[in-house]
Amino acid sequence: MPTPSAIVVFIILVALTFDFLNGFHDAANSIATVVSTRVLSPSKAVLWAAFFNFVAAFVMGTQVAKTMGKGMIDISIVTNEVILAGLIGAISWNLFTWYYGLPVSSSHALIGGYAGAAVAKAGLGAILLSGWTKTLAFIVLAPLMGLVVGFALMVSVTWIFRRWQPFRLDQLFRRLQLVSASLYSLGHGGNDAQKTMGIITGLLVTAGYHKGFEIPFWVIIICHAAMGLGTMFGGWRIVKTMGTKITKLQPFGGFCAETAGAATLFLATALGIPVSTTHTITGAIIGVGSARRVSAVKWGVAGTIVWAWILTIPLAAAVAATTYFALHAVF
Repeated sequence: MPTPSAIVVFIILVALTFDFLNGFHDAANSIATVVSTRVLSPSKAVLWAAFFNFVAAFVMGTQVAKTMGKGMIDISIVTNEVILAGLIGAISWNLFTWYYGLPVSSSHALIGGYAGAAVAKAGLGAILLSGWTKTLAFIVLAPLMGLVVGFALMVSVTWIFRRWQPFRLDQLFRRLQLVSASLYSLGHGGNDAQKTMGIITGLLVTAGYHKGFEIPFWVIIICHAAMGLGTMFGGWRIVKTMGTKITKLQPFGGFCAETAGAATLFLATALGIPVSTTHTITGAIIGVGSARRVSAVKWGVAGTIVWAWILTIPLAAAVAATTYFALHAVF
């Protein structure tokens, strides 16, 4: 029988595996626009995004981690089995959607998995409704904010630079897109890595290895490092969907989409809300495409993505609940 410390180390490794897959799965969020506009090659784009994913460790705080770790599930009922089952549910859904090239939310997969395992153990009383209100609201608000800001930026940029020659405009926004891509990657790392930080800190607290809910510095570093490494490997199936199948982007459109997504993520992270970076950038890309003309958006592809969003939390929760019952039977 493994010792308690060995079990905790194993679960931390599973959590970091999820974090790696989060970066791998969500690399498209950070690099799809900058790759599809040919501002950066795929290899340079993933290095650029991974660097800013990691830098976020030093500038974005830990409010989201605290919400994730103690604000959504009653920490008193959390056990090693609950956390492990939640992680397995999230990882399973991530791998399934990566295989089919669907840009769904790793964040919502983790939230759904964590909740499904907790409910399997203690019923609906395990859910802290106060922590879910803003998170569920932002399932709708994040893509809408990205869409509206992306649309507004696209209209503004088109009007401000309407007299510029196409070549000159292209050259300017190729440079500016490097800035917007770095900001989006910073927001992506800042919000997404914190979710795994919250899970690991919750594990340490329930196992008696940590008091209070201040996130240990070593947890911050390893979570951002795991996400950055995942981003470096890149989920290319999803990059293709995000960068070319929703709408065709030019450098100034990519700049508008990334800037809109970054602004939304910075706001959510400051408020401590675990949002979907996937929802955010998808909404922004649709907003940018709609500003050109409504028919520029491939609404059939967008509809498939939305269905995957809707199914993420319940299906990840179902896998996690099943996994919890299996683990509980064994241990």
